Amino acid sequence: MRGSKQIQQFARQLFQLSLDRGQLSADRVAGVLQYVEKHPPAKPVAVLKAYHRLVAAEFAKGRAVVEHAGPVAATLLASIEGAMSQRYRRPVVAVAKPAPALLAGLRVRVGDDVYESSVAGQLASLSV
Repeated sequence: MRGSKQIQQFARQLFQLSLDRGQLSADRVAGVLQYVEKHPPAKPVAVLKAYHRLVAAEFAKGRAVVEHAGPVAATLLASIEGAMSQRYRRPVVAVAKPAPALLAGLRVRVGDDVYESSVAGQLASLSV
């Protein structure tokens, strides 16, 4: 592999092999990693970094990180899962993460998208 373009292209090919019917498959990722271990490319570290970036981004698309200031009920997480799964038309799993800096409210992060309904976010928008 010579340049960055070839590395990115090879990483995308490996990533495509990691998908099973459009969904990231742990078995396929393990198979790709075994293949790379047995047949290392010219710049294995660069290829694996690019591949990791693609896998991590895809993994984040199926995960809704719900940041909260206080306790969150399981029914609320289930409703967020349902709403996000419907919005993105794919299964999304909600994961609670305490964030005391929010003061009150929620911040939901799915991939690169952020949905915020918190006091801290409203105060920040007032100060601008």
